[in-house]
Amino acid sequence: MMTVHESVRVRMAPSPTGLFNLGGARTALFNWLFAKKHGGKFIVRIEDTDIQRSKREYEENILESLQWLGLEWDEGPQYADERGSLNAQMNADTISVNQCSNQRKSAYRGDYGPYRQSERLDIYEEYLKKLLSEKKAYFCFCSKEQLDAEKQAMQAQGLASKYSGHCASLGEEEAEQKRKKGEKSVIRLRIPQAEVEFHDLIRGKIKFDASLMGDIVIARDLQSPLYGFAVVIDDALMKISHVLRGEEHISNTPGQILLQKALGFTEPHYAHLPLILGKDRKKLSKRYMDTSLFEYKKQGYVPEALVNFIAFLGWHPKDEKEIFTLDELVKEFDLKRVQKAGAVFNPEKLDWLNGQYIKRLTIEELIARLEPFLLEKNIAASEEFLKKIVEAERDRMKTLKDFFVLTDFFFKLPDYEANLLVWKQEPVSNIKTILEKAFGIIKNIGAENFERVQLFASLDDLVNEYGRGAVFWPLRVAVSGKSASPDPLVIMEILGKDETVRRIGIAKDKIESLIA
Repeated sequence: MMTVHESVRVRMAPSPTGLFNLGGARTALFNWLFAKKHGGKFIVRIEDTDIQRSKREYEENILESLQWLGLEWDEGPQYADERGSLNAQMNADTISVNQCSNQRKSAYRGDYGPYRQSERLDIYEEYLKKLLSEKKAYFCFCSKEQLDAEKQAMQAQGLASKYSGHCASLGEEEAEQKRKKGEKSVIRLRIPQAEVEFHDLIRGKIKFDASLMGDIVIARDLQSPLYGFAVVIDDALMKISHVLRGEEHISNTPGQILLQKALGFTEPHYAHLPLILGKDRKKLSKRYMDTSLFEYKKQGYVPEALVNFIAFLGWHPKDEKEIFTLDELVKEFDLKRVQKAGAVFNPEKLDWLNGQYIKRLTIEELIARLEPFLLEKNIAASEEFLKKIVEAERDRMKTLKDFFVLTDFFFKLPDYEANLLVWKQEPVSNIKTILEKAFGIIKNIGAENFERVQLFASLDDLVNEYGRGAVFWPLRVAVSGKSASPDPLVIMEILGKDETVRRIGIAKDKIESLIA
């Protein structure tokens, strides 16, 4: 049974060693939803102890991605010269981001949060010293060659490959002498010969035989803690109540629980989210898994649709409803409805959802979303002109970028083959006559009456004489340069009289070339 703490505190703890991707976004979203559902706190902690691979641009990408999705963190450290001691309470060093709303959109650039492990190395060092002094950890001087040889020997005997404990019996003086000589070492935690058991809020009871693990490495030295060690210290000091993370972290859990026991920490609740799979139910390809979340933004996906889509990667609501706002997801979210089996990534479903959200935007909102793309393409147009185009094409859009694929002809008539003007088996001479007559009819309509209804009425006799397809097909191609487009009369109304007449004139010249 799941018991929610009086004070729910969850964390998103990404490593800034790459761009923020779909898997990271799913973990962040589920943590954020869980916190908001229970009136708790969502904390972001950058796990950047891997100095070589961690980069600030990756950190900024992570934080900007979270903000784009609407997943703001609730607190962060207020940097000061004085750092907390071994028993310091993290709450004394935190401040609500809501209290500094003027810095909210760039909270990671100012005095406040997120937490960074690289700025907490002295805290980890104190805990490492504590474990060493209590003989719960020790320095190990075994070389890579020794460890490889041990591993191969165990595998040859059909045994689980683990550290033999060769350095576990070294005395303090001997270990200190080796360190003074400059011998390379790591710090290992003594693992008891016991069974580790925990209750996963999604998967139920999980057991591990710790005797198969061997003494695990928790730091390269006193100033270089490994992820598995630092995460335990931070979770305890930040009073993290629930750890929601991907299924791939299950194997890390027993070692972290043993560390918690060694340090006298309270064990948080664990919930491991299902793997994200492709439609073939195999591991999701790198094409999707490693794609930066911002790439979806560049491709014209709106954050509301992406959040909705990601929420369904392993979770499902009580009914068949498919479209949820962020607030609705908070009300509906329940860990009991998170599945154990892999979650299938369906790009077609994402496109459908994105199209639904685009339809729900007002014309003004959609134009505002399109502005960055318009600037990128150096497209300048009046708001009134854009409104008409958006209204005509919105229902066909799946992404914001589709707007430019669907509407490019409004801004510039593409070059097209004369043969495209010909309707089915209609003689070219008839198409020529139809275009000439349509040209004359349309040219005589006053600019003030240049609307779809008037255009339709004016062309009625021509339609009756030659047929609807024979008239409207060449006119569609003439004004759009394409075989698929909105109603040609709607296009004409949006383009206006002068541009419509000019384009039909071009079509007349093209069809003339087929006859000549």
